[in-house]
Amino acid sequence: MDKSFFTALFLLILGNVFSQNELKMKNKSLTVYSTTDNTNQRLTLTDTVNFSKTQTDADVSIFVNPLKTFQTILGIGGAITDASAEIFAKLPAGKQKELLEAYFDTTKGIGYSLVRTHINSCDFSPQSYSYIAEGDKELKTFDIQHDKAFRIPFIKRAMKTANNNLLVYASPWSPPAFMKDNKSMLHGGKLLPEFDQAWANYYVKFINAYQQEGISIWGLTIQNEPMASQTWESCIYTAEEERDFLKYFLGPTMEKNGLEKKNIVVYDHNRDFINQRANVIFEDSVASSYAWGIGFHWYETWDGGEPMHANVAKVNESYPTKKLLFTEGCVEVFNPQKLYYWGNAERYGRSMINDFNAGTVGYTDWNILLDERGGPNHVGNYCFAPIHADTKTGSLIYTPSYYYIGHFSKFIRPNAKRVSTALNKSQLLAVSFINEDGKMVSVVMNGGDKSLTYNLIINGVCAKILIFPHAIQTLVY
Repeated sequence: MDKSFFTALFLLILGNVFSQNELKMKNKSLTVYSTTDNTNQRLTLTDTVNFSKTQTDADVSIFVNPLKTFQTILGIGGAITDASAEIFAKLPAGKQKELLEAYFDTTKGIGYSLVRTHINSCDFSPQSYSYIAEGDKELKTFDIQHDKAFRIPFIKRAMKTANNNLLVYASPWSPPAFMKDNKSMLHGGKLLPEFDQAWANYYVKFINAYQQEGISIWGLTIQNEPMASQTWESCIYTAEEERDFLKYFLGPTMEKNGLEKKNIVVYDHNRDFINQRANVIFEDSVASSYAWGIGFHWYETWDGGEPMHANVAKVNESYPTKKLLFTEGCVEVFNPQKLYYWGNAERYGRSMINDFNAGTVGYTDWNILLDERGGPNHVGNYCFAPIHADTKTGSLIYTPSYYYIGHFSKFIRPNAKRVSTALNKSQLLAVSFINEDGKMVSVVMNGGDKSLTYNLIINGVCAKILIFPHAIQTLVY
C-alpha cells in the first residue's frame, strides 16, 4: 500500500476524534461565575450556557485549543507576614475561622494553595529582628522563638484548613546587621564576603527549624528585591553577586545538608530587569543547576509605566526549563477611601492573565491580611491587602481584589495545565487551563465601559456569553 492510503486513514481517524469531541461538547454546558462592578455579583454563579455547533454573531471570539498545553501550575496564594499574623490573632475566634475559610477552603473560600513567608523581619513586622545574637557567626544562638508567637500558629492553621495542600516558601529581606557592610538591616547595604558561608548556613537553620514545627518549606528565594535599597529591611546583590552566592555557597550548602530537593528561586524583583538577571545566572551552568526558577514582582509600574509582561515571556522563551513565579504584588500607598476601588482589582486581573499567558507557574499576592490603616508596618509603608480587618470592631473588609484573585485560585488548581487561548479582538483578556480532573477553566476579563457578548469556541463548538463592563468571569466546562 502506498503512503496516500495511510495518509487518508490517518485523516479519517483524526476527523472521527474531532467529531466525537464536538458531539461531547454539544451535549454539555458551561457554568459562568462573575464578579462585576456596580452589582452584587461576587464570584456569583450567574449563568449556565449550552454549547452549539453553530457559531453566533458575536463580534468577539475566544478560541481555546485543549490539545496545546503549556506550563503546569504550582499554586496561587499570598503571604503570611508578621503583620498578617498579629492582626489575625486580634480577631474574635469566629472571624479567625471565617478568614481561614475565606482564603484556604476550596468550597467556602477561594482555595489558596501557596504561601510566602519571610526569614528574619520585613517591613511588615512590628520591628527589625533576626534569629541570632549580635556577632554570632557560628549561629549557635539561632532561635525562631519570635515566629512561634503569631506567625507559625497562623501558618499551621492555614495548612489545616487547606487539608495540608499548601506549599510554603520563604524569602529573606536582610541578613543580620553585623553581616552587612552598612551594619544595619535597613537601607540596603551588602552582605560582607566573610559572612557568605554563615548566611548560607542561616537558610538551612531556618528550613530545619520550621520543619521541627511541622511546617515543610517548599523552597526559598535568595533575596527579596536585591536591586532596591529601601528604608526597611533590604540587601543589595548585583546579578553576578547573586550568581556567585548561589554557585559557591547557598547551592552547595543546601546540597551538603540534604536539602537539595528544596527549590531555590533567584531574583525576586520587578519584571524590568528580569531578563538581565536570568541571563547572568542561568548562563552559568553550575549556578543554574541549583536554581529551580526565577521570581518577580510587579512594581516596575510605580512611575505610571506599563507592566512589562513581555519580559516574563522572553525569559520563558530563553530558558524553558526554568520556572517563573510571581512572588509579590500589592497595591501600594494605602488610602482608606479606596478600599472598594475597582481599579485595584483589575490590576490583579490584568497581571494574572498576562503573566500566566507568559508562562508563569505560580502567583503569590503580598499580605493576606492587614488592619484598617494598611499595617502594621514599622516604617510606615502602608499598603492594601485583599482583606482588611477593622481592629476597632473586629470585622473583616473584603475588597474587590479578593474576588478577582479568587476567580483564579478557586478554580485553577495545582497541577492544572495552561492551554492555548487566543482572541480575535482586544476588548477582552483571557486565559485557560485544564485541571487534573479534566475540567476546563477559562478566566475572561472585561476592563472596558461597555457590555460585550462573546463566543467561546472549543473543539468546533461554541458558547455565547454576555459579560458586563468592568467584570471578570470564570467559565467552568
